[in-house]
Amino acid sequence: MSTTEVFFSSAVTTLCDKLSLYDVAFLLFCLFVFSSLVQKLTSKGPMLWPLVGIFPTMIMHSTCLHEWITKALIDNRGTVPFRGLSVGGICGIVTADPVKIEYMLNSKFNNFPKGRYYRERFAELLGEGIFNADDQSWKHQRQAAATVMHSIRFVEYSTQSMQDLVHKKLLKVLENLVESKVCIDLQELLLRFTFDNICVAAFGVDPGCMSIGLPDVPFAKALEEATESTLCRFMVPPFVWKALKFFDLGFERRLKESVKVVHDFAAKTVQERKEELEQEQDINLDEKFDLLSRVINLEKGGKNGYFSDKLLEDFCISFILAGRDTSSVGLAWFFWLVSTHPHVEKNILQEIHEILSLRQQNIQKELKNIIFTTDELHKMVYLQAALSESLRLYPPLPFDFKEVLEDDVFPDGTTVKSGEKVLYSIFSMARMESVWGSECRKFKPERWIKEGAFVSENPFKYAVFNGGPRLCVGKKFAYTQMKMVTASILARYSIQVVEGFEVAPKTTTTLYMKNGLMVKLVPRN
Repeated sequence: MSTTEVFFSSAVTTLCDKLSLYDVAFLLFCLFVFSSLVQKLTSKGPMLWPLVGIFPTMIMHSTCLHEWITKALIDNRGTVPFRGLSVGGICGIVTADPVKIEYMLNSKFNNFPKGRYYRERFAELLGEGIFNADDQSWKHQRQAAATVMHSIRFVEYSTQSMQDLVHKKLLKVLENLVESKVCIDLQELLLRFTFDNICVAAFGVDPGCMSIGLPDVPFAKALEEATESTLCRFMVPPFVWKALKFFDLGFERRLKESVKVVHDFAAKTVQERKEELEQEQDINLDEKFDLLSRVINLEKGGKNGYFSDKLLEDFCISFILAGRDTSSVGLAWFFWLVSTHPHVEKNILQEIHEILSLRQQNIQKELKNIIFTTDELHKMVYLQAALSESLRLYPPLPFDFKEVLEDDVFPDGTTVKSGEKVLYSIFSMARMESVWGSECRKFKPERWIKEGAFVSENPFKYAVFNGGPRLCVGKKFAYTQMKMVTASILARYSIQVVEGFEVAPKTTTTLYMKNGLMVKLVPRN
């Protein structure tokens, strides 16, 4: 052993003899503080702590997470770095820059897939369904969905099913609740309505959530439980939820139980529909226009038979999950905004009255039985503008993320490495003056209207319905549904939020109202 090695060995031995456990802990604490200070002084954006990353900072701002992220992005020109827990954590950037969003969703679409991180967490619930798929699997399902949902038959069928659910169920339930003089959790009621509506459109089955008495429906309850349990996986490191899954404990046990109910229902429905169509030897095939039946029809007309029974289940469950939450949450925020902006409500009612005045019948006498036609809904320009503005300020999915496939460089020079994540905040983008101007935080439907016509915005500036190749295939369906519901309710009732009721967003991946939306419905004279 050399003299140098002997010296260092002796020094280390002496140091270990002199230092107590307290001294070691104090030195580690000092190192932690020093590293934190260096990070704070040399990096932009939220505090990234040694070992635990952004996690403690998020906990401190958990009650106002979306606004906190928004402020951080505004203060740092729209993009900040982030890092999760060192053990099993993730890292990358958070952005609200439309240029970066367009680069990911369109220009370099293939390099920014959903990725393994996302798919692994939704594997049990969504399987290989369209909203959990990438590459060829996604392309096949996308093509099938677009072919069906853009067909005249499906549009007519889905519109008729909406009309039936609105007038035979939703308005009947509201009428009974108004007569009972009780306050209504409008968000809960809209969740029930959109669930029934999307099940009819996707499966051709009405689960009955909007039946009189508002009964509990096992499939609906299980889907909600499965969604919440799945989201827990995003809140903890992989070794935590994988351990819980292995030992069948906690939210993983609830996920397993609820997913079984969901997939049993889906499997039963798919099997019964295929048997029904086989037994009838195609006699009634052209009389069934729901998504499931039409995809089965496409498969029969094709050569490769891409959709297995399991993929049909996953495909329909994806649409039900997306259609239930996004529309209902968007509608809840819309009704709240309208109730707090009387001039917007007045303009909507004036537009509805002008459209109805073109009818020959006595509108006041027939108001209770009025069913809006597709043409009438299409003419409601101001209503569509108000809905779009509501979705801009309170997007049902406030953020989304992509995984980087290969090292890349954004147009502004920001670099990302393979495996990193890029989170983009749709909620924050709506509140940035650099994107939407000085009145970005105002509820202003007029920004969507020019010379009396509705004008769409850049989909990467307004990413509510995604953009690029993954642009939402159900966008037209969603607008028709929202316009029919809002026009039918507002024509009949004034919505008044219960005095003193606190309206605030819930910190989840879907922008639910934390406390629901308790309202009183006052019939219009």
